[in-house]
Amino acid sequence: MRILVVTREGGEDTLPESIRHPGETMSKKTVYIETSIPSYLTARPSRDVRVAAWQQITGQWWNEALADYDLFTSELVIAEASDGNPEAAARRLEALRGMTELPVDKEVRWLAEQLMSKGGVPSTAQIDALHIAVAAVHRIDYLLTWNFRHMDNATKKPIIRSICTTVGYSCPEICTPMELLPENPDHVRR
Repeated sequence: MRILVVTREGGEDTLPESIRHPGETMSKKTVYIETSIPSYLTARPSRDVRVAAWQQITGQWWNEALADYDLFTSELVIAEASDGNPEAAARRLEALRGMTELPVDKEVRWLAEQLMSKGGVPSTAQIDALHIAVAAVHRIDYLLTWNFRHMDNATKKPIIRSICTTVGYSCPEICTPMELLPENPDHVRR
């Protein structure tokens, strides 16, 4: 596939899709699926009311809004989803099947180090810093998670956003599936 690009001079040029950043898609917003999403989606129903609600909301988003977005994940998510009970791991990996896997390269690792050294994410949560860095480096619009401790945290998000911006990256909107449900007034269908 080739993408038509109109140059500043008014001419046209085409770029191979392979050199376009994932977050620069023409038709849909992009979502990075962090490990908690397939975990809640595929887990056995919980007796814990809060966890059961998150499972239900994740399933609702998966069924109602999934097609509205281009989905991305990373080798980090694949590795985390592969851990644990083999049957549960197989269900998580099946949910991730078909998503574009973003690389965890030097640039991603550098940004994760910045997030940890500047107080956005504790150094004990390196994987969480890497998830945020993968999404930021690859210009993903949303990072979908149920991780409130280090990612979707009201006191941490402004710090994370500031660090990303200061070092030259646009921070993805870190949010839960509930915030991207179609009936949410902030949800925009294209």
